[in-house]
Amino acid sequence: MRVAFIGLGNMGGGMAANLAKAGHEVAAFDLSQAALDRAKANGCTIAASAEAAVANAEAVVTMLPAGKHVAEVYRSTVFPNAPKSALLIDCSTIDVATAKSVEAEAKASGFVMVDAPVSGGIAAADGGTLTFMVGGSDDGFARAKALLDKMGKTVIHAGDAGAGQAAKICNNMLLGATMAATCEAFVLAEKLGLDAQTFYDISSKASGQSWSMTSYCPVPGVGPETPADRNYDGGFAAALMLKDLKLAMEAAKEAGAYTPMGGEAEELYQRFVDRGGAGKDFSALIKMIDDSWVAP
Repeated sequence: MRVAFIGLGNMGGGMAANLAKAGHEVAAFDLSQAALDRAKANGCTIAASAEAAVANAEAVVTMLPAGKHVAEVYRSTVFPNAPKSALLIDCSTIDVATAKSVEAEAKASGFVMVDAPVSGGIAAADGGTLTFMVGGSDDGFARAKALLDKMGKTVIHAGDAGAGQAAKICNNMLLGATMAATCEAFVLAEKLGLDAQTFYDISSKASGQSWSMTSYCPVPGVGPETPADRNYDGGFAAALMLKDLKLAMEAAKEAGAYTPMGGEAEELYQRFVDRGGAGKDFSALIKMIDDSWVAP
């Protein structure tokens, strides 16, 4: 299949490479020359422009920073230049309202489109083990799944247009809040004289267990290897967690939902980013909570 892939950042680069590895003809485009060079080394064909990438595509996949970028690329590049038969898949994490409006415009223009944000981080993008949360029609999901299966291990139909984005921001609000609570618990345990490994051994088998503790422990040397063991480098950047929490709070306001824990998590990550932690893994929040954070 001829696939146009627009957006080759930390996530998109690995995703495009896995499509090429699976035998698809991937025409890749990004504004970064370094990203294009990596894509070429991974088997993609480099397109001279986004318009050229989508011109004869059977599917278009986008992985872009924010809703404004998604709207601009689809309205100015994809809709006017891609064949109407092309399946459109947006894997960016954006606000629900923009996802719904762009998909409505796609449908009005004669395209089938789905929103398919991801969970799993850079390692999963590179390894082809992402989780995709897909919003769109049954037909769109069925068509998209064949491609998404090449980039992930779990592909779930969340509902109609925008439902994938809704699932993603709800999931990441939960993740941000539980990581903050996990960080607080480890700091309190230390100040109460508990050994971190001992507390982990107890809580990981008790009612306080969570993914943030047992799979992504924020304490170095405790549990499976995580970014905490690499000075909080790599993983899921705090700035991206803050972006997702802001999307969740925006959606909560529009929906009239009361989300005090999500709001507190947003405030904590905002402070951490403001103090210089934007590029560190989101679990590095523990360093601010125990007041030992020093900006790089």
